[in-house]
Amino acid sequence: MKRAFPALLLVATLSGCATSWVVDSDVKSFSAIDTVPAGATYRFERLPSQQANGERQASLEAMAAAALEQVGLRRDDANPRYTAQISARVTTTLSPWADPWLWDGPFGYGYGYGPYGYGRRWYGGGWYGAPVIPQASNPWYEREVGVVLRELGSNRVVYETRARNDGPYTASAAVLPVMFQAALQGFPKPPEGVRRVNIELPTAKKQQ
Repeated sequence: MKRAFPALLLVATLSGCATSWVVDSDVKSFSAIDTVPAGATYRFERLPSQQANGERQASLEAMAAAALEQVGLRRDDANPRYTAQISARVTTTLSPWADPWLWDGPFGYGYGYGPYGYGRRWYGGGWYGAPVIPQASNPWYEREVGVVLRELGSNRVVYETRARNDGPYTASAAVLPVMFQAALQGFPKPPEGVRRVNIELPTAKKQQ
C-alpha cells in the first residue's frame, strides 16, 4: 500500500513564508566492513546495459560521486581500492490520491453502478455499466537508487545499499543526488533494517 503521506514534504519554516523541501527516503544497507582506510579510492564499474547508455550513466555517477566523497571515498581510476556500481530508476504511476471512480469524459463527471461494477454515467440516457478507467492525470513518481562496492582483487561485495522514494514532483535531477546521500548515510556501519532518512533542500529545487 502507498504511504499515508507524500514522500516529498513541504514544511513551513519559522521564518514566515519561506519553506523547505524534505526528501524522505527509505534506506536499507548491508555492510561487510567495519572501517574504511583513510583516503580509500574507487573507480566506477558499469554493466553492459549501462555501457550502452553512457551519457545517462555518467550523469548518475556524477551524482553518486558527490555522495561517496562525503563518506570519505575518493575517485581514482588509476589506483582504486574498490569498484562502485551505480543504479537508479524512475517509474511513473497513477497518484495514490487520484479518485479511481471519477470519470472525466465527453458527457461530464459522473458515477454509476451496473453489471460491471462502478462505471460511467451517461447523462440523459439513464444507462450505467461501462467499466471504469482511472484518470491518467496526477502522476506519481517512484524512485530507487543503489550503490554496490566491491573490493578489487577479491571481487568481494563489501557494501550494498538502496534508497527508495516516491512523490508527486518531477524533479529527479534534484531528488536523485539527495537519495544517493541518504543511501550512504551511516557508511560503513549503517543501522540494521529499513530506516527513514530525511534530507532538507531549498524549495526552489522542486521544479528542476
